[in-house]
Formats: sequence, structure tokens, C-alpha cells
Amino acid sequence: MNWREEYADRIVSPKEAVSHIKSGDRVVVDHACGEPYVITDAMANYADEFGYTDVEVVHMVAMGKALYCTPENAKHFRHNSFFVGKTTRDAVNSPRGDLTPVYFSEIPHLLETGLPVDVALIQVSEPDKHGYCSFGISCDYTKSAAEHAKLVIAQVNKNMPRVLGDNFIHISKLDYIVDITNDVIALQPAKIGETEKKIGENVAQLVQDGDCLQLGIGGIPDALLAFLGDKKHLGIHSEMFSDGVVDLIKAGVIDNSRKQIDVGKSTVTFLMGTRKLYDFVDDNPTVLMEPVDVVNDPYVICQNDNVCSINSCVEVDLMGQVVSDCIGLKQISGVGGQVDFVRGANLSKNGRTIMAMPATTGHGTISKIVPFITQGAAVTTNRFDVNYVVTEYGIAQLKGQTLRERAKRLIAIAAPQFRDELTAEYKKRFEY
Repeated sequence: MNWREEYADRIVSPKEAVSHIKSGDRVVVDHACGEPYVITDAMANYADEFGYTDVEVVHMVAMGKALYCTPENAKHFRHNSFFVGKTTRDAVNSPRGDLTPVYFSEIPHLLETGLPVDVALIQVSEPDKHGYCSFGISCDYTKSAAEHAKLVIAQVNKNMPRVLGDNFIHISKLDYIVDITNDVIALQPAKIGETEKKIGENVAQLVQDGDCLQLGIGGIPDALLAFLGDKKHLGIHSEMFSDGVVDLIKAGVIDNSRKQIDVGKSTVTFLMGTRKLYDFVDDNPTVLMEPVDVVNDPYVICQNDNVCSINSCVEVDLMGQVVSDCIGLKQISGVGGQVDFVRGANLSKNGRTIMAMPATTGHGTISKIVPFITQGAAVTTNRFDVNYVVTEYGIAQLKGQTLRERAKRLIAIAAPQFRDELTAEYKKRFEY
């Protein structure tokens, strides 16, 4: 039987595909915009008919409806998250769900050992002439999940871009195929206000010609990109990037020519954006998609010089401790790749780490520079690893500074309406 016959023989409906999930299974779902939402929706919609109980649904960011997280489906599913998103947050902060703290770079190993995979739900591109499908915009842990699962259910979608790199699976490894063409989930560009523009402008001052960038997602990274047009020979080695990077590549600002590894290529482990991004990366030899245990490995990251790691956070205390994934005891996201890239950048020759955030939240009523981190919160990036903190009010360089000097510098970039109370705490702490 050739691969085309195998392919045809494995095509089933979404309902039939999810009928093979059993009670008690651990189901690992493709990450972020790569989610095969036709299959995940079917899993939830037919849960009563198939009588699922105690099905554990595991993934990072969910960009679909996450129907398995609703209170009505609690009798069927329990969600185990590596990174909480908008549609899963309520479940994780209730008895319906859990968070497993883990660095993004370590998830593939965890799925191979501590959390063995019963079922992988993935979305892939159409097969090439050799029968290989690309994992498209989500290689990260998805490749590992598919390679180690007892059962692989794949949505094959001709709208999924074929992204090059260590990012392929042969159709012989797919147990059931749902052959449906629909829109790949898109993430629209974030709204950029005056605050984000000012932060982006401040961060841009720290970016040098020839830097290798790691970028997060949202208004601040998008705003930063708008201020990099006069830079030269920038590179990308990042867990992800979105639409804004495309314009800088086309303009020649990003050419990856100064990288020490993957020269000439933008290295990434997943992508989130619009069709503009997906069309750009399709069959593009200058984009390299690799598993997250490679891309996010600090010892791989640091092989490039001049790594500039740019991340956001929830709050920073006067010692420089960074909280990025929770507000007190409430889990709002996860560690993701922040610490992976902070460590990689710190090991890189001339590397820099930047935490960029608005000075306030709650429409200006809450300072994000605080005397003490919120009770119950967990430190994401410790004070020993933090280099720069940036707000719309300026840049605080912390590495090599005393606790006293760190506090002074952080107060100087806090929102003006909170500086008096922060200064009062400074005096209590340091003016004996």
C-alpha cells in the first residue's frame, strides 16, 4: 500500500475520530493557533454520547473555544494547563482544572516521561509528494506529543502553511485523519496606544545593530517593531513571532546575517498571527521551525551573540523580582519561555534581558512597580537574572546594582502618582 492509499484509508469524520478517545485518557492538544478546533469541538460536543469520564486535556495556550473547560463538561473533562489563556483561566482557577508549572523548553521531555500521552490531537498541512505533513505553525511540544502518543488524530488542512525545519510527520504515523479545510486560527494585531508606543520607543534604545531578538506577543512587542526601522542586520531566534516581523524582514532590517547559528534564518518554535504571516512562512527557506526543546534551550540560545530577550510582566518589586504569570493566587498565564530566554540571553556574549511593561494597570489606579510582590504570587524571573526594566517613564538598568540603587532606579520609572509611596517604603527600608 502506498502512502496515498494509506491516507485515503484513514480518513474519518470528526465524530468518528473522537469516538476513539476513551475515559481516563490523557489528551494533548496542538498549541495555540495550531489547534485543530474541528476535532476539539467535536470531542466536547459528543462527550455525552460517548460517555467520557475523567479525560485529562493538556496543552498550553488554547485559542479555540475550550468547550471542555465549561462547567457543563466538568463531568467529562479535567483541564491540565502549562500556560493559562483567556478561555481556560476560569477552569484553572477552579476545581475543574489545574496548572502544571514547567518551563516551555522542558515540556517535550515531560510528555515523554512524567506525563505520557494517550491521544495527540494535531493539525497539519497537506502531505507533500513523499507523504510528509508539516506541523505548520506549531512545532513546539506538538511534535513530541505526536511522536510519543499511543493514538494520533490529525486534522489535515490545506490552509495550514508548510513551514520548513524539523517540523514534519509522515502520514503513516497518523492513526485517524480528519480531512477538512477551514481557516487556521488567526491572532489579530494588538491595539497599540500611546503607552505602548512610548515603551516600544524606550526598548528600541536598548536594541543594537546585529542583535538577535526574542520577542513576545502583544502591544508592546508590536510597538517596538515600529521603532526598529533604522536598525541593521537584526536576527530572530525566538519562541514565536507574529505579523510585525514580516515587514522588517521585507525591509531588510532583519536579515539574520550576524547570527552564529542558523545564519540567514529566523528560528522559531511556533507562530501566531494573521494570514499575512502564514502566507509569508509557507515554504519559506528563511524560516526555520524547530521543537521547543531546541529553540528554547538556553545553551542553544546563547550560541548566538548579542541576544536581546524582550518580555512583559505583571509586576516588579523594589528588589527587581519579576512576577509574570499570576496576580496573587490567581493564575493568569504561565512561565512560557520567559526564563528560558532570560537565561539564554544572560549566557550570550553581549546579551541583554528586558522586562517591558506599562507602569500601571487598572486605568492608572494600580502601580506595577510595587514595594512587595502581591501575597500568594510566585516569582517568575528572579532578581539575579533581571537586567533592564522598562516602562513608558524610562529605563532602569538593574544588573550589577545594589538593592538600594535598584529601588531608586525602579521608583524613577514608576508612574508619578505612586512615587511618593514607593519612596516612603524606600526610606523605611534603607534610611536606617
